[in-house]
Amino acid sequence: MADFLRDLRDILFLDIETISFTESFEQLPSRLQDEWLKKSAHLPNEGQLPIEDLYFEKAGIYAEFGRVACIGLGYFLYDPELEQLQFRTKTIAEPEEHDTLLGFREILEKKPWTLCAHNGKEFDFPYLCRRMLINRIPLPEVLQMAGKKPWDIRHLDTLELWKFGDYKHYTRLELLASIFDIPSSKDDINGSEVNKVFYKDQDLSSIRKYCLKDVEVTAKIYLAFQGLPGDIQIKVICLDEDLPEE
Repeated sequence: MADFLRDLRDILFLDIETISFTESFEQLPSRLQDEWLKKSAHLPNEGQLPIEDLYFEKAGIYAEFGRVACIGLGYFLYDPELEQLQFRTKTIAEPEEHDTLLGFREILEKKPWTLCAHNGKEFDFPYLCRRMLINRIPLPEVLQMAGKKPWDIRHLDTLELWKFGDYKHYTRLELLASIFDIPSSKDDINGSEVNKVFYKDQDLSSIRKYCLKDVEVTAKIYLAFQGLPGDIQIKVICLDEDLPEE
């Protein structure tokens, strides 16, 4: 148990919230408009949405047509005197995406973190890499995967861990939270509403809260995968201070 708690402090749990690159399709640069027309021709559109509405609803999923609005982060510390796990969280959500990604990069360079996200290998990690490069930000070491052996890549994915080798099986974060009796993160907004909340409601604080709830749920699911009891005491602390260095 002591070894597990020691290793646990080196895991940085994260979640990202993404939005369309611009509020409207018309605001996209003309070259990107042409590319979106080609992309959207292959997207499911059962409701036959106009191209403008399809862009608003779907563009944020794709790093080429979206951007990062918020990055939620969390890490564990163990207090042996109180026999209590502390889960410390923070968000990065600057007005300019470049500043958000730069702040994230600075945190990743503080120590050799292992990154953990739900569906992180398919979405969060590659999305962050692509948006960093688009913003001309060099990738930090932990996100550099080219030429590395699989066991040298410090990425964990709670979706992949739950698959147990079944590559056809997709499980939502909310379903895992339900079966492990972990409180839901979906009580205010859900992922499909983030674009509206950002652009129409201009309510970044709600996006921050939602993002941090997903980070907390992911971290508790990871603990459940280790066989820790569901009633283990965890004190959640939201911080604006820097994360610890090695």
